[in-house]
Amino acid sequence: MKKLGMVIDMQKCVGCGACGIACKSENNTRTATEESSFNWADYTTKAEGRFPNVKAETLPVLCNHCDNAACVKVCPVTPKAMYKAKDGTTLHNDERCIGCRRCQKACPYSSQKLAEAEDGYSVISFNPRKTSPQPFWADTSTAGKGTSSGKQTADKAGATPPDHNKYRHADYGSVRPDGVTEKCMFCAHRVKDGLQPSCVDACPAKARTFGDLNSSSSEVSKLLKKHKGTRLKEEAGTSPNVYYVRSFGRQG
Repeated sequence: MKKLGMVIDMQKCVGCGACGIACKSENNTRTATEESSFNWADYTTKAEGRFPNVKAETLPVLCNHCDNAACVKVCPVTPKAMYKAKDGTTLHNDERCIGCRRCQKACPYSSQKLAEAEDGYSVISFNPRKTSPQPFWADTSTAGKGTSSGKQTADKAGATPPDHNKYRHADYGSVRPDGVTEKCMFCAHRVKDGLQPSCVDACPAKARTFGDLNSSSSEVSKLLKKHKGTRLKEEAGTSPNVYYVRSFGRQG
């Protein structure tokens, strides 16, 4: 059976953040607030050593679409809101989600607040039931005479928010709902139409490769055969399907 996964070449990644911006634009994820972080495609930066002997590293992170997904195991509703699809991806049904956040707490790659753990990433996000401050598309104030308010812009665009990307998916609406947890879905709405995930398309260095890990002829399989792949927190036993190969500045 097909098992979709991703390989990220760290020698090509320059830490530009294009993946995060592309994901946010594609999936209309919210602006971060003090309550949570809303980046399905995220990245962390780390610096070690003392000047002039300093080493810096940028690590792209996203949902690992694990074979043995902890988030799926703890989901208490039936049928599950967080579930495994036939193509190996881990998906989330917004309508079935009750907002208990057990998935977020169980995921070894995520944390409710990034400050809780140095190795916690915003892999699973929670959409608060009340957006604060007021969203810009509801704001009626203007910058001055001859300028439009956020509400006027939304009304003219005929969309809320006015810049949102409309797409159709059985489990995900194109506007993020309140009171549910959500995460990367490998852009399932694009993949079903034969397209690549948005973060893959947007990467200027082509550091990301997406495809069927069970197919020996796929580019992801060829990369893993050529380079030794590593996965985050393999000791957690979740069998992630996002791999990292090589490292910045090193050949091989």
